[in-house]
Amino acid sequence: MPDGKANKALGILALAGVQPYQEKPGEEYMSDEQMQHFKKILEAWRNQLREEVDRTKSHMQDEAANFPDPVDRAAQEEEFSLELRARDRERKLIKKIEKTLQKIEDDDFGFCDTCGIEIGIRRLEARPTADQCIDCKTLAEIKEKQMGG
Repeated sequence: MPDGKANKALGILALAGVQPYQEKPGEEYMSDEQMQHFKKILEAWRNQLREEVDRTKSHMQDEAANFPDPVDRAAQEEEFSLELRARDRERKLIKKIEKTLQKIEDDDFGFCDTCGIEIGIRRLEARPTADQCIDCKTLAEIKEKQMGG
């Protein structure tokens, strides 16, 4: 049974309406076809997140009420607070997606920002915004844990 990250990756691919990329024998890493594949995924993901922002805005405008009962008012404020926190995380993700799309435009996508090696098609399928190879990311997480982050 796939884990949460695998399910999330499958969800991103399904959202974009694309199948996982099948590399051709001898194909150059980050070919134009591969770049277009990831660009399509990232743009679809960004569009979905923007739609969520619009839905939240509409929902909050439609549902905003001045409840006389403090308990009802508190419940609504808590609901809105949770929704806004989720949208804030999505806003940060949209920025990361846009940064990644710029890397595609600059022909700098798919390589580790730390060591410069290939991140790998499968890792990018699972996390299209990845900017580190698995080894550098693992080391960064270990250092973060040691620093108490």
